[in-house]
Amino acid sequence: MTVKERETASYLLADRIIGHQWFYLADNILCFLNFGSEIDTSEMIAEALKLQKKVFVPKISGNEMDFYRICSVSGLPKGYGGIREPMGGSEKYCSQPDENVKTLMLMPGVAFDPENRRLGYGKGFYDRFLQDKDELRRHSIAVGFACQLVAKVPEEAQDIRPYQVILA
Repeated sequence: MTVKERETASYLLADRIIGHQWFYLADNILCFLNFGSEIDTSEMIAEALKLQKKVFVPKISGNEMDFYRICSVSGLPKGYGGIREPMGGSEKYCSQPDENVKTLMLMPGVAFDPENRRLGYGKGFYDRFLQDKDELRRHSIAVGFACQLVAKVPEEAQDIRPYQVILA
């Protein structure tokens, strides 16, 4: 994809996510910070912050991924794999048993298929993070470009499918 095609698709996807009921109803947004040629998440994050939602982004430590609250994407240092990460001293996301607190998770991927299988980057960070979070799994959306849709993504026993896949 050209830079212009990625920008247009990112804008269209942001519009779809921001208009999604789960985004509207969410108190917390767990979102990745895009890297390389991934779909740009900055507009979704900016809108969530503008609406005073709590925004949490991933930080990798060893083989584990946790999400920490941010108030801005500016000034975040590069961490694991050169991806921007929060420092880790802010509020850490904890699964809430409180049904009144709604959370939406947005996930990246390399490839997706019509059965909502998602191919990540091979380290299993999202699979391990979601392993014991059923409520969050039911409010997870993998996002990407339409050209990332393939006929079938290989799946292993520990893989966790997002509840929805939205591509632009």
